Amino acid sequence: MTPARLWQTSRPRFWMYVLGPYVVGLAALKSPAVFSSPLALLFLAYFLLPANLLIYGINDIFDYETDVLNAKKRGYEALVPPDARKPLTLAIALTNLPFFIAAFFLPRPAQLALLAFVALSAFYSAPPIRAKAKPFLDAAFNALYLCPGYVAYFLAGGSNLSLPTLFAGWAWVMAMQAYSAVPDITADKESKTFTVATTLGLRGTLLFCLALYVTAATLASVTLGWLALPLGLVYATLMLLSLRAGTEEGVMKLYKNFPLLNTLCGMVLFFAALLPLR
Repeated sequence: MTPARLWQTSRPRFWMYVLGPYVVGLAALKSPAVFSSPLALLFLAYFLLPANLLIYGINDIFDYETDVLNAKKRGYEALVPPDARKPLTLAIALTNLPFFIAAFFLPRPAQLALLAFVALSAFYSAPPIRAKAKPFLDAAFNALYLCPGYVAYFLAGGSNLSLPTLFAGWAWVMAMQAYSAVPDITADKESKTFTVATTLGLRGTLLFCLALYVTAATLASVTLGWLALPLGLVYATLMLLSLRAGTEEGVMKLYKNFPLLNTLCGMVLFFAALLPLR
């Protein structure tokens, strides 16, 4: 596993999916000093390559038999052959272990959030749970992308856990996972991998995602106010465009813009949390 291969395996275009929630979690405390905290900066570094290598490296280790059937893995994502599994496992361990040791200095709630992140990341792909092959549990396990935000929030001294915000985020990440599974429906059926998308079909999954995004926007309005409406409309529009596309290939063309869309909306959330600092 060369550095370039590890970089590719970590899916840099998806790094913001964990880094974004982390910085929003720091901003939620509305305390500028937290951004210069050595511990906060250390775990900011963690939610770059190491955390993403954990998520996607484990995914690739256990997915070769299905990945070889998936056109998305040829060029758009990495394909890890069996002979690369041991060096990739070693690389995951070496890049993550220093941060697991540093986690002893985190407040207890932040430790629990980090533990949830690691467990959900691992068992999304790995047996005995392998949630990604269990319809609806696959979407639920995408809660792993919420965990970095709570690591940051509790690291910064937060203690007020808002249930509407928690469930809004959970609905949003469930929709994200289900939408990402739509271009894989044919490949997953061929490999007998059962997902929320193979269960509901293309149209049913997109309608499921639409309902989740509406739910997320409604619950998020408790803390975001009017901003939840335009953000919700962005994702609702994407689902409607995907329904209009009507095919896996058509959805894939739209899906390639999904990371950029999520990054832009995440920036809006970050500044929405940060601006009250004025």
